[in-house]
Amino acid sequence: MTDDRLFDLMLALLPSVVVFLTAFFLIRNMLQSRSQERNADWLAQIKKEDHKHALPLRLQAYERLTLFLERISPGGLVLRVHKSNMTSRMLHAELLATIREEYEHNVTQQIYVSDRAWQLVRMAKEETLRIINIAYEQTGDTPSGTALSQRVFETASRLTHLPTQEAIVGLKDEVRKLF
Repeated sequence: MTDDRLFDLMLALLPSVVVFLTAFFLIRNMLQSRSQERNADWLAQIKKEDHKHALPLRLQAYERLTLFLERISPGGLVLRVHKSNMTSRMLHAELLATIREEYEHNVTQQIYVSDRAWQLVRMAKEETLRIINIAYEQTGDTPSGTALSQRVFETASRLTHLPTQEAIVGLKDEVRKLF
């Protein structure tokens, strides 16, 4: 008879154990889901706060890089740097130094912009240096910096788009995507 009682007891307890285990796993899954939702909400809130603080920094970086590109645009750069008593060699050296200084001053902005935007800026800088170097090779060491200035203007005018202007258009496109 003891075996029958033990069997009856097991038979009576089995549904309770099944119900308990089912409830336990369902409640545990529900609590985990809520915890994950809370974590996701928390992360979304943090990202929103980060975005609120990072967006002005990113916009400022795009502004500074646009200003950099405007400042190294061949025409404006030559007009700003050229002095009446400069030789071609002096003007060439001063143009290159100005571009490099401007670039070094703005190099930290790359952490706030996309890789594509930074590549556009770097390419524009390199192409502008190339325009100036080509113009210098064509004029040589003439006594007048005016000849180099004219050659820079001529070389730049032969291009359909200045590299700095193309980069500015690319930066503007990226800024539009931020909104």
